[in-house]
Amino acid sequence: MRTQVGIVGAGPAGLLLAHLLHRAGIDSVVLEARSRDYVENRIRAGVLEHTTEDLLISTGLGARLRREGLPHRGVHLRFGGRDHRIDFAALTGRHVTVYSQHKVVQDLIAARCAADLPILFEATDVAVHDLTTDRPRITFRHAGAAHELACDIIAGCDGFHGICRSAIPPGVLRIFERVYPFAWLGILAEAAPAADELIYASHDRGFALLSMRSPELVRLYLQCAPDEDLEAWSDDRIWAELAARSARPGFALNQGPIVQRSLTPMRSFVAEPMRHGRLFLAGDAAHIVPPTGAKGLNLAVADVAVLARGLEAFFRRGDPAGLDAYSATCLDRVWKVQRFSWWMTSMLHRFDSHTPFERHMQRAELDYLAGSAAASTALAENYVGLPL
Repeated sequence: MRTQVGIVGAGPAGLLLAHLLHRAGIDSVVLEARSRDYVENRIRAGVLEHTTEDLLISTGLGARLRREGLPHRGVHLRFGGRDHRIDFAALTGRHVTVYSQHKVVQDLIAARCAADLPILFEATDVAVHDLTTDRPRITFRHAGAAHELACDIIAGCDGFHGICRSAIPPGVLRIFERVYPFAWLGILAEAAPAADELIYASHDRGFALLSMRSPELVRLYLQCAPDEDLEAWSDDRIWAELAARSARPGFALNQGPIVQRSLTPMRSFVAEPMRHGRLFLAGDAAHIVPPTGAKGLNLAVADVAVLARGLEAFFRRGDPAGLDAYSATCLDRVWKVQRFSWWMTSMLHRFDSHTPFERHMQRAELDYLAGSAAASTALAENYVGLPL
């Protein structure tokens, strides 16, 4: 088999890259270890930055997004039993949109299949070779047979646990990481949202986030121990804890059947460089952010936008400048987004190691944010998305 770009991973990064390359007339093959059903239905983040939404719509992926997406023009910070709203529209002229990641993936797969372009699901034993030559290769097994895919470029979009990052020699790759001493217990429940925008609640019992997926489906999170036993959390206990942490006079949660629960570890992770020879890392293969700032999917989209531009210049004009600058360009944004996500996480969560002084510093930070137009604007600018 032969293609211009071999893409490992059919998550948002790999599929969007394939979509952008097809629009530019560049051939690609997407390899994915999981089944199509698994990929299309795994529930992940659901907040699209303004720039992410614009890119999806401008490249022909906006039909369902426009019908089902929920524009949010602000978020609420809840602490001390009161709310402070960050007004994105007033402070930046922009908004974010709640639209689940699995719907983005479904839209991308549908577009690729409609164009009769290759996605090989359940590809096993994937390995990348000859990365520092101009003819890298991907070997894999599919439908019981061994295959080799010859490429000009390999895009490693296979997530945090994928094989592409580990193919970069240890002497070349540098890892920067922070593991947080807590996780998120997340639930999906059949209930109407209690508010029309996200609520970030900082409480002495721990952090809570009230989000949504649709007018009939809520996504709610509780800070918990990283080794939490989900079996110990009955539905009644979950709803009681959510109510306690989000308490405010006159406010009440809408309860309903819990249809999914999960545990999300919290870490900040960056791998440098994001390029080795003809291998380019994108998305979670190169970086992980704590979900507090709603940046994981959006950061992957930003990587892919930069990579697609570089590949178009490379294949159309033989100009390698964009590819040569890819890692530095992306990492400049990655570290800014890491800073924002770390700041949001540090400000809103309860740390068992904190002294009373440090807890007072968190509250002072929130009070300052609530009373300062400049601080609120800084949060809003980062939340709606830095320019691509």
